[in-house]
Amino acid sequence: MNPITHAQLDWDDQGRPHSRVFDDVYFSDQSGLEETRYVFLEQNRLQERFAALSAGGRLVIGETGFGTGLNFLCAWQLFEQHAVAGARLHFVSVEKYPLSHADLQRALALWPELQPLAEQLLAQYIAIHQGFQRLILDNGRVTLTLLIGDVLEQLPQLDAQVDAWFLDGFAPAKNPEMWTAELFSELARLAAPGSTISTFTSTGWVRRLINAAGFKMKRTPGIGHKWEILRGEFLGWPEDVPAPERTKPWFARPERFQGERHALVIGGGLAGCATAASLATRGWQVSLLERHTALAQEASGNPQGVLYLKLSAHGTALSQMIVAGFGYTRRALEHLHRGVDWDGCGVLQLAFDAKEAQRQAQLAQAFAPNLLHLLDRAQAQAKAGIAVEHGGLFFPEGGWVHPPALCQWQASQPGITVQTHHEVLELRNVDGQWQAWDGERLLASACVVVLAGAAEVQRFADLPLKRIRGQITRLPQTDQSQALTTVVCAEGYVAPPRLGEHTLGASFDFNNDDLTPTAADHAGNLAMLHEISADLAERLHADRLDPATLQGRAAFRCTSPDYLPIVGPLADRAAFVQAYEVLRKDARSVPDTPCPWLAGLYVNSGHGSRGLITAPLSAELLAAWLEGEPLPVPLSVAQACHPNRFAVRGLIRSNAAKA
Repeated sequence: MNPITHAQLDWDDQGRPHSRVFDDVYFSDQSGLEETRYVFLEQNRLQERFAALSAGGRLVIGETGFGTGLNFLCAWQLFEQHAVAGARLHFVSVEKYPLSHADLQRALALWPELQPLAEQLLAQYIAIHQGFQRLILDNGRVTLTLLIGDVLEQLPQLDAQVDAWFLDGFAPAKNPEMWTAELFSELARLAAPGSTISTFTSTGWVRRLINAAGFKMKRTPGIGHKWEILRGEFLGWPEDVPAPERTKPWFARPERFQGERHALVIGGGLAGCATAASLATRGWQVSLLERHTALAQEASGNPQGVLYLKLSAHGTALSQMIVAGFGYTRRALEHLHRGVDWDGCGVLQLAFDAKEAQRQAQLAQAFAPNLLHLLDRAQAQAKAGIAVEHGGLFFPEGGWVHPPALCQWQASQPGITVQTHHEVLELRNVDGQWQAWDGERLLASACVVVLAGAAEVQRFADLPLKRIRGQITRLPQTDQSQALTTVVCAEGYVAPPRLGEHTLGASFDFNNDDLTPTAADHAGNLAMLHEISADLAERLHADRLDPATLQGRAAFRCTSPDYLPIVGPLADRAAFVQAYEVLRKDARSVPDTPCPWLAGLYVNSGHGSRGLITAPLSAELLAAWLEGEPLPVPLSVAQACHPNRFAVRGLIRSNAAKA
């Protein structure tokens, strides 16, 4: 993975930004606003298209070159002026060199009339890192998906249907990589039927390349110092060009749901509450069914969870999911009360042995310093406020979260009805409706059900989920322990105090099904505390504590065999095996047989100890599956998280076993 760097800017006498890398301006020196509105909004007929949207309707705009966000804000402003309540705007933009927050704020200050929208964007323009980053704006009415990285690495991973394209990279002569046949082929692959396109350039070779990709471009009078610009429409994939590789049927999208937008979400922890929130912001009515007396009573009920990224330097699907999920959760936390519900105090992962130190050095090479960077021992001690035996890796945007507060905020979105004491023991499909029963009593029914109850999902779906018991210990703060200013991790973690208590943990036990906290696990957590920092252990008087008298709680993490979450639509397992029997003989075969989906049945589970980071973004992924929206993660990541991966592997392995 290549670490992303921010745009390197110079500023002219009027305060306008200029790119050092491309030696070009971000917008016209005459009237950037007028040019944006004429070239991109008017040529794509956005005013009339926004006005024509119905409640529940959506328009997707794609852009090459986010820059200062000017085009996005202008499109959002026009959408706000002309679209009906209940319509949604989804804007997808690629940017290799994102502006820093300070530079973006400075650039957008040039446009006072956009300031109310710019302030919303700036409030969410945090934790922007490489890969896919999703920002939720205007209470969910506007979604911005930023693809941070090289356009020809990011766009091929996008799964979307784009209604209008803005081509706004730096000028072809300055940045030819943004104006290639390969790029225009990606625009065509992603174009919805009738998709429109516009660009400020009228260069002949650019027009010919876009035409060759399946668009019909024509020159039209320009604005300001631009004599001509280009606009066009997508006619269809060219007959003389090989068609894009189709998605394998077991990962293809089910038909977009068209029925009553009412869903049952089973499970009131992080996955269930996030799923309910993602659907509710899209206009769904959600019944959130929880078997306990309140939300967040199991693994999501710990007093402090850590917003921590366990990454690979090799760009694995899990790492991409974690980076994208971290940014998404971090932005959501801005809605909560800092200091009680969460604290962005940073996370220090100690290099406690040679193997860990080597892993950290690789990560520091693979990611940008504003995501993670190395600290020597002295720097680590200064950052943590306590003595530690090692340096380590510091995540400046990490911290701790009170998971129940996040769940409560998510579940409080309009359209969500929380129903506690509702334990679903059976699901029945009757006339296209899913019915939730607790035995003799019908609890609720809807066309769509999302299984978000951790390992309890196995009651209703054949998925390889396993439970791992974890116990945390609550330690009263002391005058001396308040010096701890960041979360510190080794094999376990300890967090700065929240409401007078530190959280210490957490144990891993694969064989214990009893959730009664044990003195043995408290003792194990205290031993981890000594490994993290003997100084902090002394400040907390750990040697004087009796494990039998300590307070804490135990819960089950729910994880999958490959440690990726399980998110997406569910198939009929027996029919699936029959439909794709050919995979037993030929693992590379891709039959035309459509996947036998269980219509309206979805899952969001298997988050392990990463639920704070992966569950909220997984909810967005699930909503995108349901709504036919652009996916919030690369297609390869969505497929790596797909429930069908296990059935496919099972068929292929049965072939290998025979061989």
